[in-house]
Amino acid sequence: MKNSTMMSGSFVLLLYAFPLHGAVAEEHHVRQNYKSVTKNRKVVPHLQQPSVISHNRENISIVAHPYRSQTIKVSSSEFQRFIPGTNPLKVIGQLPGVMFQSNDPQGLDVWSAQIMMHGFQQQEIGMTLDGIPLGEMTYRNYNGTNPLQAISSENIANLNVSRSAGAETVAATNNLGGSIEYISSDPKDKLGGQINQTFGSNSTYHTFIRFDSGKLNSSGTKFFVSYMRNESSLWKGYGQQFLQQVNAKFVQPVGERSKITAFFDWSDLHQMLYQDYSFEMLNKIGPGVNYYYDGKISGYQAAYNAALAAQGLAGGAYPSYLSGLSDKADAEYYNGATNNVDLLGGLKADLQLTDRLKWNSTFYGHSQENQTTWTTPYFSSPNGAPLSDAVKRPEIRRFGVVSSMHYTIAHNVLGMGVWYENNNYNSSMYAYEEPTLKDGILSGPLVNDTHNFHNPFAEIFNQSYNTNTFTAFVNDTYHPIRKIDIHFGFKSVLNTTRVGNGYLNQNYYGNVGSITSGEGLTVAKPFLPHIGLAYRFLPGHELFVDISENVHTYAQSGYKLAASPFSVLQSAYNNNHVRPETAWTYALGYRFDNKLISASAYFYRTNFNNRLQQVTSGTPLNPVSSVENVGNVTMNGIDAGITLRPFRGIEIYNSISYNHAVYDKNLNILGVDYILKNKQVVNYPRLMYKSRLSYDFRKARFWVDASYTGARNYSYTGDLKAPSYWLVNLGADYRLGGLENYIKGASFVKNVVISFNISNLANKTYIATMGENANPMSLSSGAYSYQSFLIGAPRQFFGSIRAEF
Repeated sequence: MKNSTMMSGSFVLLLYAFPLHGAVAEEHHVRQNYKSVTKNRKVVPHLQQPSVISHNRENISIVAHPYRSQTIKVSSSEFQRFIPGTNPLKVIGQLPGVMFQSNDPQGLDVWSAQIMMHGFQQQEIGMTLDGIPLGEMTYRNYNGTNPLQAISSENIANLNVSRSAGAETVAATNNLGGSIEYISSDPKDKLGGQINQTFGSNSTYHTFIRFDSGKLNSSGTKFFVSYMRNESSLWKGYGQQFLQQVNAKFVQPVGERSKITAFFDWSDLHQMLYQDYSFEMLNKIGPGVNYYYDGKISGYQAAYNAALAAQGLAGGAYPSYLSGLSDKADAEYYNGATNNVDLLGGLKADLQLTDRLKWNSTFYGHSQENQTTWTTPYFSSPNGAPLSDAVKRPEIRRFGVVSSMHYTIAHNVLGMGVWYENNNYNSSMYAYEEPTLKDGILSGPLVNDTHNFHNPFAEIFNQSYNTNTFTAFVNDTYHPIRKIDIHFGFKSVLNTTRVGNGYLNQNYYGNVGSITSGEGLTVAKPFLPHIGLAYRFLPGHELFVDISENVHTYAQSGYKLAASPFSVLQSAYNNNHVRPETAWTYALGYRFDNKLISASAYFYRTNFNNRLQQVTSGTPLNPVSSVENVGNVTMNGIDAGITLRPFRGIEIYNSISYNHAVYDKNLNILGVDYILKNKQVVNYPRLMYKSRLSYDFRKARFWVDASYTGARNYSYTGDLKAPSYWLVNLGADYRLGGLENYIKGASFVKNVVISFNISNLANKTYIATMGENANPMSLSSGAYSYQSFLIGAPRQFFGSIRAEF
């Protein structure tokens, strides 16, 4: 059902969730080593280099902000344990309470990549890059971009991860469930470069090249520019996944403690996708089926015949292996793909105005052109072919400014800041002609789904949005004594979206009425508090409390593609009485750290209110869609972790997470009652366990990761579940050092490292991403044959070499 706005069958009823895309330490609280500012001391406490405590001491540490609590810093050295080019979100998927899923070993498939934290979906997690807002991580992002298209993983210095709803300083209007801040690395002080090359299963090639200018003059001017290319074949079916990217960063120091920074990103992504699965498909035909597409006429012939059968036309036939399925038309399509081009840039000023006052400001702009495609058997081409390409073509144009100031006085660190953004988003869908096929002869060329589309024969829908967002925060971190931090702050949000005149093709959808047009909604939340307390006692011990409220502004999308109050018929909009989603989170944490042991526990309760979901019913020719407030979710959970370092070079990490996230009430849709109360939320397990054993011996390093993901509800009523599974990954690297030790005259090649990775060591067949096409209500409403999960990749092998110059 990928990208589909039409569904086969006489009646479909589902609760439409957002499309999901869309060994480490426990979190550590902000640690501020408070010292009074005197006339003789020029360094202000909140500007000092942060102190660091870590379970995995090189890789995971405290983030020392005076205004942020329980934030984890994941450094770039942790990325080196993973396959080069891996999506950084997969790296933080090793944290307790965080689940990352994907159907490819690098986590780069944008249709499949899915991250959830403490029961919250990725659309409810704020994300930024060097302070630039990245918007909601959805498959068709409407106010930003997927982080992997914003920066190459090799250029990331660290990720700051907060798993609670606080972080009032983050430029986001969706961080109900936490935030992830990407921090890019600075250019190096010395002239040089870096080359990484990876080869792997399914013809995987990953290349990364970076040039650092070093300091160009006495003022310290420097820059880097990099190019990344990642290409692989699908592990089942036929097709390629391709991503190339250019990053550049320029740094100009101003005096001793200030600087001006510019960042640029160009990303070009073209991916053939994997077929969505149902439990019926998995049980009856196995996990190996993908699209009909095989790069030859034979694949098109099979899809052509199936489309004739779906429309009840002469000559129609389904492949024999689909004969046992109840929904053969939707079990397999001809093809599906994604094409994205992003341009992102920002100019940032970090200015130390006085010993006590620092001012940061970032100006940014972003554009994205997106094409998401599927070949539909339900809408014929004008030439008589029973197939056509349905292509959604959303575009984003946005600009904004983020600015904040921090001032230290007496025992207080005061902060205030603002964020403004204007976003123009156009959501459209068109139909493109496929050739006829007779006696094995095509009437024209096949459509290439990874190239740009031209000359549509029909417009399916169109909507244009304009959104203005303004947020402001004020906070104070008070240090009555050195061992205690008391934090209070609040955030204000004002967000207004207006949709212009829209178009809906009645020939495609049937005579259903007009799409929402000429309407606007405003979210105004003047006071969203954040309260925190941290107490450090005895050597290595710390307790903290964190309480916060946040809001999620209304989403935008194409018709019937997400839980947006605008993506429905005008009649449904007129009957909606929606309110924005909000969440209160209460957290209590403890941690201990010394040379031999690091341990932590994190208890939390979240009240998630006014949950908005899209309810869709009807036939393909007469769909009915509305966005409803379907109740609240109450979440109670605990994360606990321990790292042991019994001997030099050996580290053993274990963590366990328990999440009791349940719906608060039952649901009635069109007169049908669904028992949701006290049922676990869909797609997220109650229990997760993660472990790592690593051993360093001289120049070699070995590690093995094991993770357990508990059963996940596929249907809202919980009568159909994805089974639990174990996943094991293995890795090793060897640090050769400089090549002058092996090759005479090669002294310019330094820090050579050879690495090897095996993903899914046991070759486990498991369900990875779930809910990418939403989740069904129950078995009685067709959950067994509903296609909305993806199969995880089998065992894969990768070898890499990297070097610096």
